[in-house]
Amino acid sequence: MGRHSSNASKADAGGEQHHKHMEQLAQLGAVAAGTYAVHEKHKAKKDPENARSHRIKEEIAATVAIGSAGFAFHEHHKKKDVKKHGHHH
Repeated sequence: MGRHSSNASKADAGGEQHHKHMEQLAQLGAVAAGTYAVHEKHKAKKDPENARSHRIKEEIAATVAIGSAGFAFHEHHKKKDVKKHGHHH
């Protein structure tokens, strides 16, 4: 029985680590998309001829940033759940 619980704790740590990595990747995606949105906003001001295209790209990037931040938040809570309850969903 001791061996089983040891394997279970390793699996839980693996699940916690998985959610930690996914959270970090989502955070990185949010930062990258947010940076691109700011870049496109700047381009829209500097290039009035193509401003509409830049504004569309800015809005898409901002939407991706928000979605990625939401996913990071989700993974953060999954990581806490695995740590608290000891099981991976």
